[in-house]
This record gives sequence, C-alpha cells and structure tokens, in this order.
Amino acid sequence: MLGMVLAAGAGRRLRPYTDTLPKALVPVDGDTTIMDISLRNLAAVDLREIVVIVGYAAQAVHERQADLERRHGVKLTLVHNDKAEEWNNAYSLWCARDHFAEGALLVNGDTVHPVSVEETLLSAPVTSDVLLAVDDVKSLADEEMKVTLSPEGHLARITKLMDPADAAGEYIGATLIRPGAAERLADALKATFERDPQLYYEDGYAEMVARGEKISVAPIGKVDWVEVDNHDDLAKAREIACRY
Repeated sequence: MLGMVLAAGAGRRLRPYTDTLPKALVPVDGDTTIMDISLRNLAAVDLREIVVIVGYAAQAVHERQADLERRHGVKLTLVHNDKAEEWNNAYSLWCARDHFAEGALLVNGDTVHPVSVEETLLSAPVTSDVLLAVDDVKSLADEEMKVTLSPEGHLARITKLMDPADAAGEYIGATLIRPGAAERLADALKATFERDPQLYYEDGYAEMVARGEKISVAPIGKVDWVEVDNHDDLAKAREIACRY
C-alpha cells in the first residue's frame, strides 16, 4: 500500500502565500508546511512510498523533493496534473489511477490533522474497498463536504450542497483505497470529470454509490483538524499544528 497526497490545487484564497507555492507548501508551524505534516503522518504509519499529485506551482515541490524525502524518510513519486489550473480534483485523483491500483491511503494536501486519522483508517474492519474518514462531532456549515449514511451505515450521499442539519458528519479528506476498488474508482472518476470537469473527486465516490457500490466510513472521534482554504483556516492550522 502507498501513501498518497493530493497537492495540485492553486489555493487562490491563500494569496499571497500561494502566489508562487501550492497550498500544500504553505507553512503552518515555523518552517513546517502542510505537506510536511501529511508526509510525517504517512511515515508514522509506515507508508514510506508516497505519491504526490502536483499541478499548480509543481516546480516548488520538485525543488523540495530531496529535502522532504530526507526529512521524513520517505520516497516520493510526483504525478503531474496538466489541467490543475483549469479542472477540479476529480481529474487530479484520476491522474494517479495506476498508483492507487496498489492500494493507497489518500490525504488531501490542504488538511492539517493528527496521525490518529491515518491510524483509524488502517485499523478499521474491512467492510468495503473504500473507507472514508468522517468527523461526526463538529458543527457543520455550508462549506464542508458533508455525508449522509444508509441505514446499514454505508455512504449514501457526499456533497457540499446539503443542509448541514441533514448530514451525519463531514468527510475530512482522508480515504483508504484498497486495490480491489481501483478500476471501479478510476472509471467513476473519469465519468465524473467527463460530465463536468469542475467536479470534486468526492463526486466520484457519489458516482460509485449511484452504481451500487458500498463505501464505508470511519468516525475519527473528537480531533483537532482543519481544511486550510482561507486565511482564517490558516490561523487555526497554526494554532493546532504545533500540538501534533
């Protein structure tokens, strides 16, 4: 199984930090970047072969690759999304389809969370080939990627376009993809970005569910974490990152 970091986005709401850097390389604790935390977490659960999907400002990741590998004791493979500034991340994840065929623990490159999230995913019972980390504790608003569950506890819906009162929790941007799901996930992602290139990879999960797939969720418990989309999020990330 591989580690995987989705780090192709431009992060325009974080300018001027992202004028020359991808969002994943924005510092959150001294010189420690969001990507440092992602790589540190994956290495801590012994996932040292890590695929990083790059796009916007990819050269900055190339320039730091050797230092990141040395710092975290990992081997990085960079996969390029050539449409990162035009299309959304359903296409980004599809670009890595040959790699997640080996099985992958995927984390979004803009999420600051502790390693307990990766541990939760890896220790969960095998109930499906795709397992999503979900926060069912925090209060939700409009921006979050919200989920609802079937009576059996599997994913029913995943979208930002949902009344928070209807949601069972928030998908936090971490997924365990087992090898058996790879071909079906790749096909669902392709159908998703061909329908609308501005859709999210989570819409690919929704496509799988619509096709009759079972996708499980793993509650992460009460955990301090944040998806870094804007400067308020970055301030929160800097409050919590130093405690990990």
